[in-house]
Amino acid sequence: MAMNLVRRRFLQLAGAAIAAPAVSTVAWSQAYPSRPMHMVVGFAAGGGADIIARLIGQSLSERLGQQIIVDNRPGAGTNIGTEVVVKAAPDGYTLLLVNSPAAINTTLYDNLSFDFIRDIAPVASIGRVPLVMVVNPSLPAKTVPEFIAYAKANPGKVNMGSGGNGAPDHMSGELFKAMAGVGILHVPYRGVAPAISDLLGGQVQVIFGTMPAVIALVKAGKLRALGVTTATRSDELPDVPSIGEFVPGYEASQWYGIGAPKTRPPR
Repeated sequence: MAMNLVRRRFLQLAGAAIAAPAVSTVAWSQAYPSRPMHMVVGFAAGGGADIIARLIGQSLSERLGQQIIVDNRPGAGTNIGTEVVVKAAPDGYTLLLVNSPAAINTTLYDNLSFDFIRDIAPVASIGRVPLVMVVNPSLPAKTVPEFIAYAKANPGKVNMGSGGNGAPDHMSGELFKAMAGVGILHVPYRGVAPAISDLLGGQVQVIFGTMPAVIALVKAGKLRALGVTTATRSDELPDVPSIGEFVPGYEASQWYGIGAPKTRPPR
């Protein structure tokens, strides 16, 4: 239900104005869109951002009558994908799936070749979703307090996978480590999908994955959900408590939107 609401909300915002901030007057002189469009995602296929992009892309394809090609450009915490879009022609045919790293990276990286606010035009907000603290079912911890106790009793034996340095799952995990007072080794991947693969295989023991990326595995019993990162429980997993119920004040979430290359005056 939540994903359907997110998609409907985006379609209400997108429509004819999907690339209005970025499309040149030359492009508007023709019927738009007249050819397939690309939506760049800064993570590997199979993760939460990729799933969101494909859901939105399918609906937009049906609405606009043109194919939306999802173009995965993982690496550097989405900076590689963002740079691809920044350098693209501002004609409305290249879009960017924007999420929390766009804000995180402005403080994490010192020498970016672009300025996100200057170079990317906002098109639409999609929505905000919780992350889920999930563990391999072989881990003895079945609750957040049990996980904290296990991590403290087994220093150096608990690895946390993430979609990359500075990614929302990394930041959510680091916040948990700081507030819960546990030592967990961070293992960054080029996207959350390969991190989840290693979580299923037991190479890492915990991930703070976005709801779209992990919910099917949780419901299938392949991963165990210990808590959601939002202040309140999620309607999608009503029996899973909020982490904040055990770690007072803990709260984190992931947001998604659409951006496009911004038209800049000639220098």
